[in-house]
Amino acid sequence: MENTESRPVHTIKRRGIYILPSMFTLLGLLCGFFSLVSSIQGNYEAAGWAIIVAAIFDMLDGRVARLLNAETAFGAELDSLADMVSFGVAPAVLVYLWALTPYEKLGWLVAFLIVAGSALRLARFNVQLANQDKRYFQGLPTPALALLMASAVLFHKSFGMAPSSGVWLVMSAVLAWLLVSNVRFLSGKDIDLKQKRPFAVLVMVLAGVVLLVLDPHHVLFVVFLTYCAHGPIMSVWQTQKAARSRLAKRLERAKKKSQGTSDE
Repeated sequence: MENTESRPVHTIKRRGIYILPSMFTLLGLLCGFFSLVSSIQGNYEAAGWAIIVAAIFDMLDGRVARLLNAETAFGAELDSLADMVSFGVAPAVLVYLWALTPYEKLGWLVAFLIVAGSALRLARFNVQLANQDKRYFQGLPTPALALLMASAVLFHKSFGMAPSSGVWLVMSAVLAWLLVSNVRFLSGKDIDLKQKRPFAVLVMVLAGVVLLVLDPHHVLFVVFLTYCAHGPIMSVWQTQKAARSRLAKRLERAKKKSQGTSDE
């Protein structure tokens, strides 16, 4: 009879997933897929709202995972795949069918730039996650691009306006470039909600909520357009500031050098 006492004991590690964060991620993916179906059916307003709801679920899944201490590699990969559909493919299809079809091949190629840029942006974010400055995003976040596209549809719908194909062709190309650029965008992750704030901050937040409820079609578009624009504006301002600082240092060195020569 074989002696089993001398055998090494192997413990089998049970594998599983955290249900609640994964459910929020899958609900966001469902919204992204619904946006695709709505765009194909020509219901662009529903497609836009679906992307906005997907962004809400995307925000919740990360918050819930951190709250429950349920952050896993599986959850991060699932979230990236869902983001690719909801914030990469869905807005690209939406903007193509809504505004870029008059350009035919050029239109869908520009829309594809959004898909490719989103894939590259998400891959870069995943591999650089440990080394990133939490105050900033490197490149435009994919949800910001998707939300701008979605809110633009709602904005035009509220006025009964047809989109300008030329404007959105250029906008789509610029936004696709911003995805993979080194332009920095504020992340808001360094904001500590537990800290005490002035009373005026609460009043401003309440005012923003009231405006959003009263006129979501216009407020959302203005907010997301402002966010997408602030990165390049901040980058230009920081570049000019650095150039002025270098110029001031050179002038200071030249002044000291001239003073030393005159003393001799």
